[in-house]
Amino acid sequence: MMHDAQAGRDERSLGELFGDLTREISTLVRQEATLAKTEITQKVSHVGKDVGMLAAGGAVAYAGLLAIVAAVIIGLANAGLPWWAAALLVGIVVAGTGGFLVQRGISALKQEDLAPRETIETVKEDTQWARRQIG
Repeated sequence: MMHDAQAGRDERSLGELFGDLTREISTLVRQEATLAKTEITQKVSHVGKDVGMLAAGGAVAYAGLLAIVAAVIIGLANAGLPWWAAALLVGIVVAGTGGFLVQRGISALKQEDLAPRETIETVKEDTQWARRQIG
């Protein structure tokens, strides 16, 4: 029985074997391209959510911050500080806080790895497999 299966494989020509190999490699390349596309789409989606959250949080915080800034400036002016000095002092504190938050957002985005690592590894494995089939 095993001899019959081997005989069936031996009857195929070298051209047929290379044709089969070419079709298998072509299918493999298409599958790897699909995997890469899926992996990159997932990563970009994750980054998009991070950016969206950063923007939404910034907008809400900005609205609240404006009210607090106005209250603090009025409070400092009522405490005897000139209006311009109260506004300058509060502006410096607010700008420093905003700069810190922007740095944190940028740092979080830099940590995202957008390379399709899984696809890269499987392409390496597929290349080794194809070399073994040819060699």
